[in-house]
Order: sequence, then structure tokens, then C-alpha cells
Amino acid sequence: MKKVFASVLTLAMLFAAGCGAKQEEKPADTTDQTADVEKSEGVMTYADFMAAEMGEEVTVEAFVQGKQSWWQDTATVYAQDKDGGYLFYNLSCSEDDFKKLTDGQLIKVTGTKTQWPEGTGVIEIADGTFELGNGSWVAPATDVTSFLGTDDLVKYMNMKVSFAGLTVEDKGDGAAFYYNWDNSGTEGDDLYFDASLNGKKYTFTVESYLTDSNSEVYNAVENLKVGDVIDMEGFLYWYEGMNPHITSVTVK
Repeated sequence: MKKVFASVLTLAMLFAAGCGAKQEEKPADTTDQTADVEKSEGVMTYADFMAAEMGEEVTVEAFVQGKQSWWQDTATVYAQDKDGGYLFYNLSCSEDDFKKLTDGQLIKVTGTKTQWPEGTGVIEIADGTFELGNGSWVAPATDVTSFLGTDDLVKYMNMKVSFAGLTVEDKGDGAAFYYNWDNSGTEGDDLYFDASLNGKKYTFTVESYLTDSNSEVYNAVENLKVGDVIDMEGFLYWYEGMNPHITSVTVK
């Protein structure tokens, strides 16, 4: 799903929003331990952020994990610290500064805690500003396969996650994927595909503003066949339920 803004012309780019949610288990350590950098003065912990009221101004520090889009001096960026994931939506950002937001870059963001759709959807930090920090950490993907179909999955929302050993299912009329959720699109649009585990089917998305039609994952999904067994990585986006934005697919 993508947000549509009335102020943007028909041909303008839409932005997809995401969220951060509490993680109870610490991700596996990497060789770079700078994820443990001490928070700056006035910066919230992840627990503080999650406890804040909707509409409250919040300030957090996190490491960039993926850039979803840039448009008219605003950006959508996935980020993470050692305790949980964030998505910064409509982040004020020049095109030059956007290039500085490489994977692992520490940034300090001040914005507004919001939820979309209100009451049922993702939690994000919207309309924020940022400062570059000193530090670098690329988060490992946390395997959440065992949490599929459980209430615990939401605790990993917006984090970099992985899924292992799922089977590609028929999306409709023998197709392994759709262009757009209802198959109304064409090449270059978002890809939607279904995969199952233990008899339960789940939907996954290749978000074209995060990984476009020239990316390896986009091409990999276009070449999937019903019955393929796959491993995946991506960001755990949420829209009234899990809707992971997949960044890597491997056929086993």
C-alpha cells in the first residue's frame, strides 16, 4: 500500500510508509559493535519511543538500513538500533544529503510519532529532520520464520528480517506473482506474491521504490514458479497485518 497526497500531481511519486515496533530479543551480534554507541543527550531509547503518545515530538538515533525513496527534498528511510526498527517517513532531506545516507550510517532524527492507518497500521516517525552521527552498523537479518502466524511477529516490525523454507503458492490463474496487489499493474510496479509454511499462506511484496525493476530481487520474483522453495530477507513492513518488503529471494 502507498500513501497518496492531494498536493502531489498524478504523475508524482507516491511514498510507502513503515513502522517500528518493540523487539524483545536482541539481534545477533556482528563484528561491528558500534550499535552499542551511547545515546546522545535528549535522545530517546527505543522503549521511550514506543511509550510516547501518537502526535508527540520524538528524537531518536539509529543506523540507516535501507533507503526507500527520495522526492522533492523528502525521503523515506529504514533504520535500526540494537533494540528495534524505525521508519522515517517524509524526512526532510536534500538530494545531496540523501546520497550520504548509506547503509550503516548513524543519524539523529527529530519528528512526530504517527500511525498509518490510524489505529490499525504502522508506527512511524514523520516529517522529521536529521543530523549525521559518528558510527556505523549494518544490522543482521533476524530470522522470524518461527513467528509467522503468531502475535509475536509484530515485535519485529520494521526490522531487517529473514524467512526460510517457504513454498511459493499460486497467486491466481497459475501465476507466481502479481504486478500490484490486484494484478492491475505492469512491469515496474510493486510485485506481490504468496508463500506458505506449514499449510498457512502469507503475502510478500517487492516494493518498487525500495528495489526497482532493475534489482536482483525484482528479477528473481519475476522468475519464480509455483512450488519453488525459497529463503527471503527484507524489512518487516506492516499494513493491518504483515506485509514484508522483500529485498532478497533465493530459490533453494
